[in-house]
Amino acid sequence: MSDTFALQSPLVVAHRGACGYRPEHTLAGYQLAIDLGADYLDTDLQLTLDGVLVARHDAELSASTDVAERPEFAHRRRRGLVDGRELTGWFVDDFTLDEVKSLYARERIPQLRPANQAYDGRLRVPTFDEIITLAVEGSRRRGRPVGLYAELKHPTYYAERGLSAEDALMAALRGFRLERAGVPVVVQCYEPSVLRRLAARTSVPLVQLVDITGRPFDWERAEDGRRFVDMLTPTGLREVASYATVLGAHKSLVVPRDPEGRLGHPGRLVSDAHDLGMAVHAWTFRNENSFLPAERRRGWEAAGHGDALGELGVFLGAGVDGVLTDHPDTAVAARRVMQNRRVMGGRRSP
Repeated sequence: MSDTFALQSPLVVAHRGACGYRPEHTLAGYQLAIDLGADYLDTDLQLTLDGVLVARHDAELSASTDVAERPEFAHRRRRGLVDGRELTGWFVDDFTLDEVKSLYARERIPQLRPANQAYDGRLRVPTFDEIITLAVEGSRRRGRPVGLYAELKHPTYYAERGLSAEDALMAALRGFRLERAGVPVVVQCYEPSVLRRLAARTSVPLVQLVDITGRPFDWERAEDGRRFVDMLTPTGLREVASYATVLGAHKSLVVPRDPEGRLGHPGRLVSDAHDLGMAVHAWTFRNENSFLPAERRRGWEAAGHGDALGELGVFLGAGVDGVLTDHPDTAVAARRVMQNRRVMGGRRSP
């Protein structure tokens, strides 16, 4: 497996920043993730009308910004298809960078994270360049690398609208000369064709994302009948290993849940990927009961925090090489517990 992942093992990747504590994809959330000990900052990258990469999970803006409350943008509301799904709202690629930067971020799941609403109307939408600068400065300040874990969202959708996410990403990485700055970079995507093209353009480690259902949109566009599950067969994994360094797997593909929602036994995915030289990073770990397996929930409140440390311990014990988490401090603590157990287990009684 790549030396890029030798920072710490397993890696803690701050999913959209420390979004359990701050609205996702904000500089405040990314800074907090650095402060909490994350190794990498996960960024979902969308393209503005003028071709600038900004950090948003959704191509539609109303779920995570105040755009719907801005009368000057009311006329931009429209119907659109994103990866074959019909949506109505305001789309990133209908807005220039200056217009996106005029918006304020807001908490996307306030029913589960009401405390994060205190930051609504206070934080702007960051560009990828701003997040890179934060990672460079954070690396320098804490004396060890803060990596970038960038996801290209909807690249086929953007290509059909005349925008190249791949070109924008490559330009950003070249412009900052991150290797000299000591900032490791990983690029993730659901679409295999995009990763294959990137593999021919860069030596940056690539992550093939794999969900539990559905198929990549580029396969759908090409009328390729395969689905994500086909990537996990012996033939599929060998194909993925030919261009990707990491398998970014939905956590239920690593440790499935039973019909009652409890964690089962780890499958062979981690060992099969390791046999092919790939790392496995599992997503996404969150502290709230709503996201935890049944036996790890505490109390009846969906927004209450349960035994996320225990859930993470199961996956670290299953051998995953990295975890993506909304609560980086919890994952750092789980890693420390695992490392301490290994140290204690390695000691012999006198």
